[in-house]
Amino acid sequence: MIKNKKTNSLISPDTTQTKKRKKTDMAQNGSNTTVKLLGTWSSPFALRARIALHLKSVEYEYIEEADVLKSKSDLLVKSNPIHKKVPVLIHGDVSICESLNIVQYVDESWPSKPSILPSLPKDRAFARFWAHFVDGKCFESIDAVVRAKDDTEKIAAARNLMENLAALEDAFQKSSKDGGFFGGENIGFLDIACGVIVGPLSVIEAFSGVKFLSPDTTPGLVQWAEIFRAHEAVKPYMPTVAEFVEFAKQKFNLQ
Repeated sequence: MIKNKKTNSLISPDTTQTKKRKKTDMAQNGSNTTVKLLGTWSSPFALRARIALHLKSVEYEYIEEADVLKSKSDLLVKSNPIHKKVPVLIHGDVSICESLNIVQYVDESWPSKPSILPSLPKDRAFARFWAHFVDGKCFESIDAVVRAKDDTEKIAAARNLMENLAALEDAFQKSSKDGGFFGGENIGFLDIACGVIVGPLSVIEAFSGVKFLSPDTTPGLVQWAEIFRAHEAVKPYMPTVAEFVEFAKQKFNLQ
């Protein structure tokens, strides 16, 4: 209790002004604000956002973009006028674009546990480095395998992809601390980042007959992929291998 000098009476510190400050703090932390997510079921990048929101127990409205390759909704164009692609997180009157950016924003806006980003600066730097490696090197090599025109290109692209996966395997072995995830026992930022390659790899393995993730060359990633798929924050949103393959057949007119 605090004594009011003018009235010489006792008042509670939880005054109207204090309550207003608390309400503002809650809004800044993501409470009492409408949350929407624009995505597509087949997008591995939208998957990142859904996992992050699930981990933080955030209630949100999911808006499915039917086919962003052929048409884009007015809301998508308005929310992401630069790239016009999913995912987009709409938090009140703020639009957050780019999947890794969304994951970090969710972690910071809803700071309750579990934390998605590592607590130590060195671990956060490690996670961000390898997340960008996945979005850059890994996806470039996956795309090269898909677009290869002849056997020579296919062999070169496959070799490059295997080299990148070997590097990622090494990163997993260094950071997993004998746990099932990058960083240890709990799913985190780097797991969410790396999760985008699970679907595309399963598709090119199905069509090429080549095992890019194998117990011989990437044993850690093989086990990690199984544990990642089965996690309660991933399983509801991750398409099955059959669904990914069928989608690829339709998208690329493959047999």
